[in-house]
Amino acid sequence: MDEMYEEKELDSFRALLKNKQYAGLRGKAQDMNNADLASIMEHMEDEDMLKMFRLFPKELAADVFALLDVDSQQYIITSLSDKEAGQVIDNLYADDAADLLEEMPANIVKKILANAKAETRNDINHLLQYPDSSAGSVMTVEFVDLKENMTVREALERIRKIGMDSETVNTCYVLNPKRFLLGTVALRYLIINDENELIGDIMHEEVVSCYTSTDQEEVARIFKKYDFEALPVVDKENRMVGIITVDDVIDIMERETTEDIERMAAIIPSDKPYLKTGIFETWKKRIPWLLLLMISATFTGKIITGFESALSKYIILSSFIPMLMDTGGNSGSQASAEVVRSISLGQVEFKDILKIVWKEMRVGILCGLTLSAACFVKCLILDQAPLMVAFTVSLTVICAVLFAKTIASSLVLIVSKMNLDPAVVASPMLTTIIDAISLLIYFSIATAVLHL
Repeated sequence: MDEMYEEKELDSFRALLKNKQYAGLRGKAQDMNNADLASIMEHMEDEDMLKMFRLFPKELAADVFALLDVDSQQYIITSLSDKEAGQVIDNLYADDAADLLEEMPANIVKKILANAKAETRNDINHLLQYPDSSAGSVMTVEFVDLKENMTVREALERIRKIGMDSETVNTCYVLNPKRFLLGTVALRYLIINDENELIGDIMHEEVVSCYTSTDQEEVARIFKKYDFEALPVVDKENRMVGIITVDDVIDIMERETTEDIERMAAIIPSDKPYLKTGIFETWKKRIPWLLLLMISATFTGKIITGFESALSKYIILSSFIPMLMDTGGNSGSQASAEVVRSISLGQVEFKDILKIVWKEMRVGILCGLTLSAACFVKCLILDQAPLMVAFTVSLTVICAVLFAKTIASSLVLIVSKMNLDPAVVASPMLTTIIDAISLLIYFSIATAVLHL
């Protein structure tokens, strides 16, 4: 929504509330897109947001509620009566309700579930038992299921009966009495086929599905590969238990990308938006890595201290230390970032480690030679360094870049093979390691070339 238009609509809703034109407000809300309506409500004062929410019909209220941010959801649900809160949960899709309750305090969850329907409670509890990063935790249990001996007419009648309570009706799933997935039928095939045609004759039997234990990133890759709108989820006995829709996958991709970026920046991941995260919570996210990196940087200081006598003979050597450390660290970060992204997209695996290392070695040599030539000219002309010092620094650049790209790419793959998040390695921790080894290479070469 355009910012100026949103501000205008926000003022309009405020005026309707102030003048108690509730019928007009309800009609205006029903004519708007739910996402735009949720965005407007988030910019209202809490009291006005709650008052406006209470005026919505129950179905609109549930649809808009699912799109609000967590803080707004918590304020509304805790401000409602027990009965009203139960009704909101009953009208939410099970996956949205489960996501909400995971963010709520235990006493509030207990109150909500106590007033929800038994069927709703069962669905939510079913979803809450799955690990956070699994397909089971993001699926919804509301989908259209058909039997293969149904006619098209009977299938359409069933869709009319349960379609409003289902996440999507574009794809229907054909199950046998034991709930094994037999096939799928797109809604368009039901519309264009004769009403007496059997579902078993028109269904698509080659079905791609995932297990409840499948990792969310793998789910996202399946959607990308097959261009799905929805993906069926089966349990370990191959019985269908739910579906994942494309809007859930977009949320998964956003969360996973954000998590990778935070870990690559040496920050403990958080589910809250930046401005919604308190000062002390932000401090807790950042300080562990900062402490670890500060302590690990001690090794760099020890290396410099160990070569004090060498530095005293060629003071100019110390002026190149920051450049060499930055060059090595940046080279490693480039390689690790690309490999981490390729792993996330499913483009490379651990079995490709030799190919990847061989490629990064060749890239390292090319980058190293280019940087080394530029560095050699810089040392002689701008820094007016002696010829052998310029040679020492330039040779160090080649070795540091080659080492950094090789070790960074291989380390990321090894960590991934250990079922750990490779983004953790592609963080300042990797840079610290490369900095230390770049210094060792530098002083080793200087000792040999300059006879220190």
